[in-house]
Amino acid sequence: MFSQTFSPRFTDTDALGHINNTNVPIWFEGARDPVFKLFIPDLDPKKWNLILAKIDVTFHAQMHYGSEMEIKTYIGRIGSTSFNIYQELWQKEVKCASGTAVMVHFCYETQKPQQIPQQLITEMEPHLFNLNSA
Repeated sequence: MFSQTFSPRFTDTDALGHINNTNVPIWFEGARDPVFKLFIPDLDPKKWNLILAKIDVTFHAQMHYGSEMEIKTYIGRIGSTSFNIYQELWQKEVKCASGTAVMVHFCYETQKPQQIPQQLITEMEPHLFNLNSA
């Protein structure tokens, strides 16, 4: 698991005083950097070999300004050419949102998915989501 803690900004709130739901997918994307670095260690866009195929977000509880938030990032599933990144957003020890991003290991020259090398699978395996810890 990878973890990132941050404080939401006042501008992240909406008219109801909650954290605006549109922020969560953006925060999740930023917290995926440690996974991206497994594939592209220097995050050089010219070497990029991943594409986003799908995202989903489920909201479990309200989020508010003034309290730190933590994003927990896991590998949810590893396939031959794609994998899932599973993420949770916590505030005050409450899971407020969760989501999954489906990533494809992709060759931009051929415009086709490519096999995930075993070395990368081995690096991702320690970060697999453990259903027993959920």
